[in-house]
Amino acid sequence: MEALASTAFHPAAKWSPPADASDIVKSIHAMLHPRNIVLVGATDKPGNYAERIWNNLIKYGYAGRLFPINAKREAIWGVTCYKDFVSLPEKPDHVLVLVPARFAVQVIRDAAAAGARSATIVTSGFSELQDEESQRLAVELKQAIKETGLAVTGPNCLGNLSAGENLFTNIDDRIVTMEQGAVAIAGQSGAIVMAIRQALEDRGVGVGYMVTTGNESGLETPDLMAYFAADPSIRVIVVYLEGVRNTKVFRDACKAARAAGKPVIALKLGASEGGRAAAMAHTGALAGSIETFDAISTREGVIRVRGLDELIETTECFVHADPPKGNRLAAVSLSGGKRGLLIDAFYSAGLNFAPLSPNATGQLAQMLGPGSIVGNPLDAGFAAVVDPSVYMKSIKIMIDDPDTDIVIIDAELPKAPHELRERNLRIVNDMAGQAHKPVIYISAMSIGFTEFTKGLRKSLPNIAVMQGLDRAVGAIKSLIEYAGLRKEVPDIASSSKPAARAVLEKTLKAANGAAALDEVASKKLLKAYGIPISKEEVAQTAAEAVKIAKTIGFPVVAKVVSPDILHKSDVGGVVLNLGNAAEVKKAFNDITARVKKLKGKPKLEGILIAQQVKADLELVVGASLDAEMGPVVLFGTGGIDIELLKDVALAGAPIDADEAKELIRKTKAGIKMKGYRGKPALHEPSAVKALVGLSNLMADAGGRIASIDVNPFLINSKLGVAVDGLIVLNNAAAKKAAGH
Repeated sequence: MEALASTAFHPAAKWSPPADASDIVKSIHAMLHPRNIVLVGATDKPGNYAERIWNNLIKYGYAGRLFPINAKREAIWGVTCYKDFVSLPEKPDHVLVLVPARFAVQVIRDAAAAGARSATIVTSGFSELQDEESQRLAVELKQAIKETGLAVTGPNCLGNLSAGENLFTNIDDRIVTMEQGAVAIAGQSGAIVMAIRQALEDRGVGVGYMVTTGNESGLETPDLMAYFAADPSIRVIVVYLEGVRNTKVFRDACKAARAAGKPVIALKLGASEGGRAAAMAHTGALAGSIETFDAISTREGVIRVRGLDELIETTECFVHADPPKGNRLAAVSLSGGKRGLLIDAFYSAGLNFAPLSPNATGQLAQMLGPGSIVGNPLDAGFAAVVDPSVYMKSIKIMIDDPDTDIVIIDAELPKAPHELRERNLRIVNDMAGQAHKPVIYISAMSIGFTEFTKGLRKSLPNIAVMQGLDRAVGAIKSLIEYAGLRKEVPDIASSSKPAARAVLEKTLKAANGAAALDEVASKKLLKAYGIPISKEEVAQTAAEAVKIAKTIGFPVVAKVVSPDILHKSDVGGVVLNLGNAAEVKKAFNDITARVKKLKGKPKLEGILIAQQVKADLELVVGASLDAEMGPVVLFGTGGIDIELLKDVALAGAPIDADEAKELIRKTKAGIKMKGYRGKPALHEPSAVKALVGLSNLMADAGGRIASIDVNPFLINSKLGVAVDGLIVLNNAAAKKAAGH
């Protein structure tokens, strides 16, 4: 893998989008760097949003001109108040909409007509409410934004921050440090986005941009991600996601950030149940949207965190630590107990402390003296009592050691002036800057920052300062994994053949609104896409079943064929190990009788007589249409224990052979396939072929297939075949494509 380069922070940079930048980047730049700001709906009623935003713009020294608009006032807040856009002394640029919802749509149209380039709609009363009037206004607002082309955040949002412009169009009246920092934040929840900014400020981490997107009738969070990826002043992108509306826009923004070497740290709400309810196959139940989000977005440089504390620690780590060249950890502590905690925490996360180079080991042994134990992590506590210089010398040896990639120091920042500790911290900061490798201070517990600590922290840009051992370990692991990503994400297209696509179209047309394809139709389509299928044929009579079995060769399997029965085993519709003609005849008659007794009178289209494959391992290969992230393929341990074990891995579709192999390697089933505990290796090419074929099928279907379940996919050392198959259709999409 190609390691990503560090993105330097340029706090003084005066950047403008280049001529070839996208329209969305240019429009967001106009919103965050406006020539003037117009407050429509200005009122001096105590405590109202308009007055609080006005006061913030004045307090933080926004350099552009400010214009309040209220048709009923000639003056407000000690300045001239204008009746409308036409009466302004210059064209409006950025418009803050603070009027009631019923007037907001016209304000957007009037602002655009007057020459405005962007707007923030603080007003609520749109799609977040369920009444008919609010929903109608939401539709009208979205249409107005589309027609005018304004860059709009909101409605129902709390405003933005652009530190380089001293712009704070936000209602937050707490003290804000206006610092053009390396972090940019965007998200739908104003309260959460503001809380993240406040927590980072309390930790001494500067925030260059903060954008609250509200209902996202105009700009969406991925649009902001694309802008932050382009702006050279930003090093880390932090987002709060309630959902992904446009998969392509989101993935393109992720790719842009990854190409720029900027991690996207995402706090995302959980799985989308609406998309799961329609999935009737095993695969649909296993491929929850949060797992799908991880499978697709992680590949494209997104680090998903599970809570706000984890988000803060991960952001701190990525702001102050360059991506490491490898995963070789080294650590220095002054406590044997804390050394043990470090070992437990990192080893539990799958990270190891590397052997130091012979040169570093020799230097430490000589310095610590005879009888001392030179280990990694190093407990320098006893030696440092005798000679305090041992501590700093040990840190320098580990930082200078070419066999270490990350150096961890077990210590926290002082809460009050401390000459020795401050001096040592500055020396280590300089060492880290010269070594170009991550140096990370970890406090095993969360320690509050005083104003002194915050100021000291800002003076140490080359070291990360983290709190809470478990959260720190998780962040460092994310840093290592991110460093191993390739800079560019290849765009993989479907590699299917025209003949396969023709079978797809014919099959979907013949389905004619059915909820699912029966096993025979499912397997025919799977076979067209290169998925290996067992030898089989449908019988209409017991005599025909016996004839088919003799042609295939015993033993065989008998299975019911019905579009109305999705899980055949549950109704006694499968009989295995049929070794002679009499057993085949009995199985045919028994299955037929059981089906006829079922409630609802399911349609019986025959009994499938299939080759029984001797398998060394039962796999599941499948696919699902995720409500947010689109088509995804699945691989893992199959059979009757699939839900219990949940040994599965996911990837966005389509994939190529290399990605299919990577998917297999992520599972315990993949370990077994390599030849577990002396057993022969299993036939990986057949599983790879099946995964690539499934991914092509999902991509070609374009949303018309809801899920595909191939369970079990039986594999041995010579071959792998699908012995079962269920394709569930997305009826609405299929009917639309067919012109119904």
